[in-house]
Amino acid sequence: MAGARQAQQWLLTLLPAFPVLLLVLRLWQLSRQDMSTMLLLVQYVSPLGLLSALLIALVWAFPLVVLTFGVLGRLLRLSAPERFDPERSLLASGTARTPGWVLTGAVALGALTWQLRFLPTLLMLGLWLLALRNRYLHPDQPTRILLVSVALPLAAAVLAYTALGPAIWAALRQGELATAALLAVPPAAAVLLTGPVPGWSAPVLTHGLAYAVAAVLPLVMGAVFLRVPVLPTAAVELAPAAPADADADADPTPADRAGPEVVLGALITVTDTSTVVLDRAAGVRFLPNGRVRSQVLCPEATRVPFSVVSVHGWPVEETVLDWMMPRRPVADPDVRCDGRLPVAR
Repeated sequence: MAGARQAQQWLLTLLPAFPVLLLVLRLWQLSRQDMSTMLLLVQYVSPLGLLSALLIALVWAFPLVVLTFGVLGRLLRLSAPERFDPERSLLASGTARTPGWVLTGAVALGALTWQLRFLPTLLMLGLWLLALRNRYLHPDQPTRILLVSVALPLAAAVLAYTALGPAIWAALRQGELATAALLAVPPAAAVLLTGPVPGWSAPVLTHGLAYAVAAVLPLVMGAVFLRVPVLPTAAVELAPAAPADADADADPTPADRAGPEVVLGALITVTDTSTVVLDRAAGVRFLPNGRVRSQVLCPEATRVPFSVVSVHGWPVEETVLDWMMPRRPVADPDVRCDGRLPVAR
């Protein structure tokens, strides 16, 4: 059997295991490496909730994978056609089997889910794909090649710098060199890789970059997902413990002396007798339902922006979806989400 088919079979076998591994690692990290706590979470945490959190957190990765490997595969096919063998190379096999509508959908999904500071990179990848595809399909039309490979990237770069120029300058003045590079470099780089590279270097370059991306991307995805909340954060207000039915001369137990309090943590489940909460110290607390006076769902803490740069009022750390969706109305925070008891009325 050809090498590409063997690699593809192994990839299709191992690929479904990667999300499962991420989910298990997230629960292991949430339980602070305590097996009993992890088994409790596995018992009660909804698989659909975990998968939803995984999808929302890592939806940006699909366009990155499709477009990056699409560019590398088409560059290999155009630069070294004699080395482009779908039966022996997994990169060539994926390129030959990926339809154009998948690439178009990846660009559209990236435009919606990538932060503004990464959109110039998306523009660069899209222009590279378009130019490489055009050169491969229409090698005998120099005018069309000139328009798609040179004129279009130059026009896109001019428009991009016109829109992003103030933001690039603001990023430089604020010392945000990474943000300035993400905004400034891709539009100019879009003009560079619209044609073939030397044939002798194409296999090493494309396969080397593909292996590097395949090695680094899972680590980045894991680091991102391990910070995503997978359980609702709640504040549970407890009433004072009722005195136990015991001898009046007996010393009260700590449970009998428990006063009113607010327990903050991740709400695991509610049983017939207890409300199970994973508190901030990763300890599981079984709160008697008879003592639960009220519960409130605490909103996720707003992420503190790293960059102060914006493009015409659009912060560079926001996506198009963030910009389009309605904002949550500002309301006074519930004091119970701060761990404080509400003022008695």
